[in-house]
Amino acid sequence: MSHFVLDARHLMCPMPVIRAQNRIAELAPGDTLEVHATDPGAMHDIPTWCRIHGHEVVSVAHVDKEVSITLRVGGAA
Repeated sequence: MSHFVLDARHLMCPMPVIRAQNRIAELAPGDTLEVHATDPGAMHDIPTWCRIHGHEVVSVAHVDKEVSITLRVGGAA
């Protein structure tokens, strides 16, 4: 299992979710992806997308205007 980081800062909705989706498609189940975004909608959109597609949100942090969401890739990757 590996850990990856995705820089989705300065992208507006729906691009952070699309970039996360594209990156997850390249990862193995159990890998983690840490997504950094500045779009406030990512705080809701990415966890919702994960829940629909069988991925686990490990942590969510909000510092200043940046959101950091770490997720674990589920078997549906």
